[in-house]
Amino acid sequence: MAVVVGVPSSLDPTERRVPLSPEVAKKLRSQGAELVMQRGAAAGAYFSQADYPDVAWAESGAEVAARADLLWVVGPPPDQLLQQLRPNSVLLGLLQPYSSAERLRLLAQRQITAFAMELLPRVSRAQSMDVLSSQAACAGYQCGLIASAFCPKFFPMLTYAAGTIRPARVLVIGAGVAGLQAIATAKRLGAIVEGYDVRPETREQIESLGAKFVDTGVSAAGSGGYARELTDAEKEQQAQKLAKAVAGCDVLITTAAIPGRRAPLIVTAEMVQAMKAGAVVVDMAAESGGNVAGTRPNEQVSVGPVRIIGPVNLPSNMPVSASEMFAKNLFNFIGPSIRDGVLSLDWQDEVLAGTALTHAGEVRHAGVRQVLGL
Repeated sequence: MAVVVGVPSSLDPTERRVPLSPEVAKKLRSQGAELVMQRGAAAGAYFSQADYPDVAWAESGAEVAARADLLWVVGPPPDQLLQQLRPNSVLLGLLQPYSSAERLRLLAQRQITAFAMELLPRVSRAQSMDVLSSQAACAGYQCGLIASAFCPKFFPMLTYAAGTIRPARVLVIGAGVAGLQAIATAKRLGAIVEGYDVRPETREQIESLGAKFVDTGVSAAGSGGYARELTDAEKEQQAQKLAKAVAGCDVLITTAAIPGRRAPLIVTAEMVQAMKAGAVVVDMAAESGGNVAGTRPNEQVSVGPVRIIGPVNLPSNMPVSASEMFAKNLFNFIGPSIRDGVLSLDWQDEVLAGTALTHAGEVRHAGVRQVLGL
């Protein structure tokens, strides 16, 4: 029998993305897969049922779970839906693997094979599957737009009848995919941009976008493309050098995060107090604790004359592009395992094996087991 790919609606009212775009639905059908989606699952991304001519529609998430062999999701489904999945079915999406030991025990007990795309190995072959990077690009772009909307100055230099308005100065901390996209967006809008990251290899990337690299003399090059956590002495040196750059900017965008850990606190309360009157901070790490003292998730906070914005789930604000990118990433990951409608998982594949969260009744990922004490 052909593998059935299922897509339930998200129960999160702020989530507008859908993990299966019409284009990818056609590709799955061409490989022989059958498709079932919960009615309305794609409405938040502005896709209609007519955009999915080969999809069977279900009235509830429970019906999707009962029929699906392979469930595609944006975020982790509620436990009630996980309990309705058939044993030996496959779950694929962003599953927040470090957030709940109980959820992992439930997945293992239910004999569910779960692939958490956050765990995707950082190898060149997996770049086209990298959901974190594609969604970070959406988030960084949004950060640039939010900053420009709230900044009390023009981003670009402006010449008018009475003279010239000087451009805004933007500082972006964190030069991963999100930070680089924020730098690129701010540059396109005409601002003077500086960028900083503790990984020395990012200097060339920052400068290639036309921004100036802020050199603090601290390097935190880590493994797998991520930064390691700084020592207390390194944090002090970093803070001293960054304080000057922070004080001189009109806009500060922070994007630094460590998977499975609280976001590093980089900008202290004293640094915020020394910022210009009217300065705007956009802290993309708000959901994981924030890079800036005073950040509150999904809130705007005034610290004296400085406004701190803590946006959450930024990719959901541009659900069409974010959904299309997300779906292509999932297809590039699992598509090669579907041949003539049959799903066959090759556990010798380092990408497949490295992304596995649970399989055959156990939590497979050693890093997750260690963090959660399993």
